[in-house]
Amino acid sequence: MTASLEVSVNGSCSCWSIFITIVALLYIFFDVNYFIRLAVTIVWGRLFNKKTNVEDTTEIYGIVTTADIDIFFKHMNNARYVRELDFARFHFYDRTGLYEEITKAKAHALQTASYIRYRRTIPTFTPYKITTKIIAWDERTLYLEQQFITFDGFVRALVLSKQGTIGLNVPEVMARLTKKDISYRPVPPQELEDWLKSIDKSSERLKKKE
Repeated sequence: MTASLEVSVNGSCSCWSIFITIVALLYIFFDVNYFIRLAVTIVWGRLFNKKTNVEDTTEIYGIVTTADIDIFFKHMNNARYVRELDFARFHFYDRTGLYEEITKAKAHALQTASYIRYRRTIPTFTPYKITTKIIAWDERTLYLEQQFITFDGFVRALVLSKQGTIGLNVPEVMARLTKKDISYRPVPPQELEDWLKSIDKSSERLKKKE
């Protein structure tokens, strides 16, 4: 009886050792928290957020934790803003039906450029929301505007994103989702046009060097 109990305990300890080792290896070689957060964001959105029109603004919420802070332990590290934007974009794509359209077309959407303006830091343990909306599109590209807003209503950071697509007819998809004519385009803000001009100038300069 004692021997049987020892075998059972040893077997249990061995299983736990294997499990802990696997988890440790996953955390060493992969950003596990990123994938967990992404899954939670999508599942939470599907359970508690209704489908929305592609031209509406979506929102997700977050809080600055000790994993997000900078070297001075006072506020969110600048690099973490970019990471948080990923979750907001995935949520936007899922809730507006864009992800479904991309999947049906067996296409891909890629982040090809971004512009971020930090207006004021977000202190440690401060809650905030990220808003996401589509502000323009062309034949192959979607342009998003995202904002970090604290609960006092102040826009802490503003971001423009250029989402290039592969294998997707963007005007056709947007016509289906907006239920408007395929020729319809929203008027892009001036700052987006200025940013795109700067991208073109940068491309030209790099081509000359190459």
